[in-house]
Amino acid sequence: MTRVLLTCPPMIGIADEMRPVFKARGAELVIPDFVQIVSEEELIRLVPDFDGWIIGDDPATASVLEAGRAGRLRACVKWGVGIDNVDFEAARRLNLPVTNTPAAFGAEVADIAMHYVTGLARETWCIDRGVRAGNWPKPRGISLDGRTAVLVGMGDIGRQTSRRLVAAGVRVIAIDPVLDATKVPEGVEKGVWPDALGSAEFVVFTCPLTFITHHMLNDAAINLARPGLRVVNVARGPVIDEAALIRALSDDRVHSAALDVFEIEPLPNNSPLRDHPRCIFGSHNASNTEDAVRRVSARATDLLFEALA
Repeated sequence: MTRVLLTCPPMIGIADEMRPVFKARGAELVIPDFVQIVSEEELIRLVPDFDGWIIGDDPATASVLEAGRAGRLRACVKWGVGIDNVDFEAARRLNLPVTNTPAAFGAEVADIAMHYVTGLARETWCIDRGVRAGNWPKPRGISLDGRTAVLVGMGDIGRQTSRRLVAAGVRVIAIDPVLDATKVPEGVEKGVWPDALGSAEFVVFTCPLTFITHHMLNDAAINLARPGLRVVNVARGPVIDEAALIRALSDDRVHSAALDVFEIEPLPNNSPLRDHPRCIFGSHNASNTEDAVRRVSARATDLLFEALA
């Protein structure tokens, strides 16, 4: 029987629905015990025993793929859009088919990005915590209409986010080196990083993690930003230098931050970010809706069996 390893938490959430699909195709679906990601050491031990692997945010390194190829592994699918955790060069060298599920949940992640923008603007974290504590806070936030947001990344998620921002009356400055200036969406203008930060109340990250975007928001960029910048990240944690962000939150150069992703996940208990009250935290969960998970899981399953065939 074909054996498939599943290490993607959202898809694991509907594993009971998926098992009959795999069984009908003559495959056994196996889920290891873990929280967010499986360690490289554990993957090197596990992967060789499987014909297929549906990858989450786990380290699909050259060592892991080599171990898998030396065993039974014949194909992999990275569930979702982000591929920074997969060594595609090693996969090509090993002649191991690996793909992802592009344009999978742009609308869902954009919804969360817009939710975070609104939350930071109206300081809803303060209201929620105050009411829970028995108080009745009434912070004076800022209106979105007429504000400016720098939007980093204009792929599917970025374009969907720009539509929502523009609809709210926000001026959007897009940062994307491959964005054709003649094909910029209506209501959006192309800008230059990090200069554009000087005129923005918000910066929203929807870009992939690459060697160019790694620590894109750092001390130097923050120093060029308008004081009181509000930061939203629904991309990948390492696009922000967290140490720089913590310093900027502490001295009020950054007003607040909404982070769905972090440099280390789950967020360590001793992270200084936890001490900053003007933050909204997520759990790398922006894409996780019933509709999107079922849609992307079905697509990932189809892609895997196509490759295995």
